[in-house]
Amino acid sequence: MKKIEHVYLEILHNAMEKKVSSLTQSYLSKELGLSLSTVNLALDPLRRMNAVEVKQRGLIIKDPKKILYYWASIRNLDKDIIYRTRAGKPIKKIESEMPSSVIYTSFTAYKFKFEDVPADYSEVYVYAETDEIMKRFPPNTNTPNVFVLKKDKVMSKYGATVTSANLFVDLWNQREWYAKDFLKALEVRLHGILE
Repeated sequence: MKKIEHVYLEILHNAMEKKVSSLTQSYLSKELGLSLSTVNLALDPLRRMNAVEVKQRGLIIKDPKKILYYWASIRNLDKDIIYRTRAGKPIKKIESEMPSSVIYTSFTAYKFKFEDVPADYSEVYVYAETDEIMKRFPPNTNTPNVFVLKKDKVMSKYGATVTSANLFVDLWNQREWYAKDFLKALEVRLHGILE
């Protein structure tokens, strides 16, 4: 995940899950370990589309939905995949054998977060380090069903599953046909939060 994406993640986490609508660039810089210039660079397109209002002492989150869709449009999920393999096991078994340090995303994250699945799925996506996963799920050249995305140190602060915003953005960028079903169901769940 690019550094500017961490800014969008933190803004959306505050707006959608904490119900906080004003932040400071200084807070974002310290919280994410980024320079103020990186934070301001990330805010530029949001300011131009009137999704945030940047003031001298902070910023007001005006339209989280615009921020969410903008982030989804610039996200490149494939670039973050650092390991893929085939595990010849049922999905529930694969999920149960994941190391405790992983952060679930996509279909599994939706299932754990909302205790529901809008469609059957056959892949597991996690943010993690590869060493432990490679031991549990060795390399296999068949069609992959286990995908490991690069886990940034910042992501751990959000818990064992990605935030709702991160889930939306990752599902938006999935190639599997049933990702659309998960995305539609998530949009319904986020409707009141994003208005």
